[in-house]
Formats: sequence, structure tokens, C-alpha cells
Amino acid sequence: MHKLSKINGHAAALRITNFDTDQVMPKQFLRGIDKSGLAQGLFYDLRFDDHGELKPDFFLNQVTYAGTNVLITGPNYGCGSSREHAVWGMQQFGFKAVIASSFAEIFYSNAMGNGLLLVVLPEDQVQALMKEADDQGAPISLDIDIESLTVRTLHHEFTFTMSARHRRMFLEGLDVIGLTLKYKAEIDAFAQKHWNKQPWVKDVARKTMDRLN
Repeated sequence: MHKLSKINGHAAALRITNFDTDQVMPKQFLRGIDKSGLAQGLFYDLRFDDHGELKPDFFLNQVTYAGTNVLITGPNYGCGSSREHAVWGMQQFGFKAVIASSFAEIFYSNAMGNGLLLVVLPEDQVQALMKEADDQGAPISLDIDIESLTVRTLHHEFTFTMSARHRRMFLEGLDVIGLTLKYKAEIDAFAQKHWNKQPWVKDVARKTMDRLN
């Protein structure tokens, strides 16, 4: 992950409630064993017809919406299965953040752990941002400030909350492992204290394998 304190976004609205991960990233794109090539699968059934041709009426297929990197969408976004590919595909397509009134819990953890910012706002505020985008008929300029926890557009300014842990991860550019390693000294001290009291449990798996071999 890279350090991120502010997103200068171009936001558009996807007015769908309970948009599940199979709609975000359909199952046929989960065959690979790495993270590559997932942008093609993002929102596939919305973007493509039965012949694999782009649907001209879907906003992300229109030239006007090129460069959209923030999605404003309905509640319970990311429900369904826990596939992390949904997050990777959004990032590969160019999305940096999603704004909604609620997210599925596993999708939220996957996204925040991979550096895709999810912003939770009250539904009336989400609707206000959607209306602003609809009225403009093109992506609206939208800034998300992680330090001040604010979302700003030409006509609105809203505040949001996020856990101190996730905020630190974005501001310092840490993934879950990197955040854990920040506490390495404390972890090592705890482990050493534990082993001093119960030395028979230290390296018990290795010692067992040595005896079996």
C-alpha cells in the first residue's frame, strides 16, 4: 500500500441496492491464481451484452465518464460471497474509493485492507451526492480527505468516521501485515515472557518433527 491522505476524485452514481460481489466480479473471472486481468470482469453484466459487446447506455462505457475513480452507490454494497477479486478488480479498473450508507462486512475488510477506501455516510447524504452527480450528467469533482475525514464537492461537505486502525493504514501506507509489524517489539516481548514461564511450548512443532524424523 502507498501513503494516502487525500483522494481528488471524479465521482459517479450507481443507483443499485444490495449490489453483490458476483455482480462486481462474476465467477468466471475467478479462475486465475493471481490478481492480474480483473479489470475486464468488473461489472461485466452491466458493461457487456450477451455477445461480449459494450453496452453504450451504461455510464462507465461512455466517454463522458472516462476517468471515474469514485463510485457513489446504494446500501449494502459488496454483499454475497467473500471474493477478494471484487476489490482487486475495482482497483485495476481505476477506482480509488466507494461511498455508500453501508457495506457488507467482509467486503469492507477486504477493501480497506487492500487500500480501496470505503466511506460510510448517512443515506440522505449519499442521495444528495447522487443527485448532484445526476444533475451534472457527468462525473463530479469530489475530494476525500482522510486526515480531516471529510468529503467535499462543489455543493456539499460531509464528515465521516473510520477506525483509527484503518485511518493509520491509509495515512502511513500500511497493509495488515505492515500494521502488525509496527508492534513487533511488543509481540517479541510478550512471546519471550510466555516462553520463560512455559519453555516446553517454545518451538513445539519443530521439536516434534525432529523427534519423528
